[in-house]
Amino acid sequence: MNIDVKAVHFTLGDDSREYLDKKIARIHNAENMIVDLLVTLTRDKNFTAEAKVNFRWGVSIHIKEHDFELNPAVDKLMDKLEQKITKEKEKVKEKR
Repeated sequence: MNIDVKAVHFTLGDDSREYLDKKIARIHNAENMIVDLLVTLTRDKNFTAEAKVNFRWGVSIHIKEHDFELNPAVDKLMDKLEQKITKEKEKVKEKR
């Protein structure tokens, strides 16, 4: 699984990067299904956390979350991402 993290309009500190890596570790069980995980963190008036996941069978999902703080935005994003990955996993199992 390739993981790419970008910070736009701010510099991502080591603490924030470690926090994000810890949250990404939650989806470790889906690592063999995911080709790319692209995370973009943007700061305007508040923080926007976006994730794009490319599965090995060609499906892509895109998730976007907003919050006034970075860590809650990442939390919301990873919760939603976990749900989407689980749902996609179930779809693939049903087809077999």
